[in-house]
Amino acid sequence: MKKYLAEMIGTMVLVLMGCGSAVFAGALQPFASIGTLGVAFAFGLSVVAMAYTIGKVSGCHINPAITLGMLISKKISGKDAGMYMVFQVFGAIIGSAILYILAKDSGSTTTLTGANGFGDGAMLTAFIAETVFTFIFLLVVLGSTSKGGAGNFAGLAIGLTLVLVHIVCIPITGTSVNPARSIGPAIFDAIEGGKALSQLWLFIIAPFLGAAIAAGVWKVIDTDKE
Repeated sequence: MKKYLAEMIGTMVLVLMGCGSAVFAGALQPFASIGTLGVAFAFGLSVVAMAYTIGKVSGCHINPAITLGMLISKKISGKDAGMYMVFQVFGAIIGSAILYILAKDSGSTTTLTGANGFGDGAMLTAFIAETVFTFIFLLVVLGSTSKGGAGNFAGLAIGLTLVLVHIVCIPITGTSVNPARSIGPAIFDAIEGGKALSQLWLFIIAPFLGAAIAAGVWKVIDTDKE
């Protein structure tokens, strides 16, 4: 149960800090803006912080796509994978609830939730982006945490890769590469009458697909046996 709770807390922090940066300091806000680059670093630094906090407890997946990749790679049991995903979603909902309470009377002009979304006619582009960027992200996760990988620097490598992914993908989808990160904000976006909940399927299926492809590719190119 300790590792499940760790995953819940870690995902809560990721959503609160990452999406919070977009809500309070993203582009075109009435507050001091940090822009796309700032939001990208907020997500990446959240992962770095949690990796070195709960990594020893749960491995710090805080992302169902990572958990799926680890499951396919046989680095986690089916039972643990299922429980990880459930608690990750719980954590994302808690983080989104806290953010919504803080933001709803803040004067934010673009978003109160940091929900993911894509414009009309952009579904294919969004699906390709989420699949490809999750693939890249998971490949780094699997490689840096593998035998002979980055060792104690794995958390830093993973966090910086997430920054890189966000820099490119934010203009396309807001960047998910993490189903839990999308589920939490989508629920509260629906309260505001947004359409994120109707588009949520893409931000679940595409990251899972990207993770599965990454696990398969890593199995082929990895030179060491666990």
